Amino acid sequence: MEEERTISWDEQAGCVILIDQTLLPETFRIISCHHVLSLVEAIQRLAVRGAPALGVAGGYGVALAAHSTHVASFDRFRREVLHLADIVRNARPTAVNLAWGVDRVLRAIENAVSVEEIQNLALAEANRIADEDISSCRQIGEIGAALLPEQCTVLTHCNAGALACTAWGTALGIVRTAVQHGKEVNVIACETRPLLQGARLTAWELSRDGIDVRVITDSSAAFLMRLGKVDCVLVGADRITRDVVFNKIGTYMHAVCARHHAIPFYVAAPMSTFDLIHTEPDICIEERTREELSVCGDRMMVPGKAGVLNYAFDATPLMLIDSVVTEQGILTPPFTSVFRASGKDT
Repeated sequence: MEEERTISWDEQAGCVILIDQTLLPETFRIISCHHVLSLVEAIQRLAVRGAPALGVAGGYGVALAAHSTHVASFDRFRREVLHLADIVRNARPTAVNLAWGVDRVLRAIENAVSVEEIQNLALAEANRIADEDISSCRQIGEIGAALLPEQCTVLTHCNAGALACTAWGTALGIVRTAVQHGKEVNVIACETRPLLQGARLTAWELSRDGIDVRVITDSSAAFLMRLGKVDCVLVGADRITRDVVFNKIGTYMHAVCARHHAIPFYVAAPMSTFDLIHTEPDICIEERTREELSVCGDRMMVPGKAGVLNYAFDATPLMLIDSVVTEQGILTPPFTSVFRASGKDT
């Protein structure tokens, strides 16, 4: 996955191109988004997903708005770009990086005085976000690899690899870097119901790289910990607030089980994932469609009169986390340093 980018800008076509992750592992396909609404649709159906990748998508969404908007006056052009940017920002509510990427590009173009200047500045900043994401993942990998023993089995949940970023990955970037350094790392990938990002995406990435990976049902994790078959848990993050880590639903369960079994629980995330202002009650946890749970292929899995609760994310208290690996270093409890930098105490 190192050579391929999950999401990028097609200079010739003037559009955003991305790997359609909904088709993996059976089919590898690149799709093109020529308009903001097609990019938003790709975000909402999880063709592109993962906090860092969504940050890049947010940046490219503004660039796409600028390049696909054609109106008579500059004032109308600017208003339309801002309107489309707002649509991108609100495509998914929980991960902070999407809005972060949109807002960063909007700041870059706020003093522009022509259509061409907005287009050029927006694309340059979006490309910068993508390049910085790769650099951050590499740094996270180098820093975090030191946490892994020379021989170990890592349990991970969902997908925090190259597919969740521009390239390389956060949690899987640590695994990749450790393997490059000669460490013997085996990975247990939780399947991650209901959309199986662990089984479909994490296992695809790691097996493609020749890294030993085994897929388990999510409900097997605690038993494997009790048997001594897990040396640490390593996950990504969609938003880190002043009190919790938001990540794929099931993460909190693994953290509780890891603490009970005295197994280190690590989070890997770039600084752009930190939300230094809000706490858990402020954040809307995305609830996804009934069909993701109730239908498998052509088969109904839930009786028609039964309801479902399909939360996409959960919140893990910081007290259950041993370390957060960022591109700036390893943060440890009580995690006051990063929040003190915001001018507020925890």
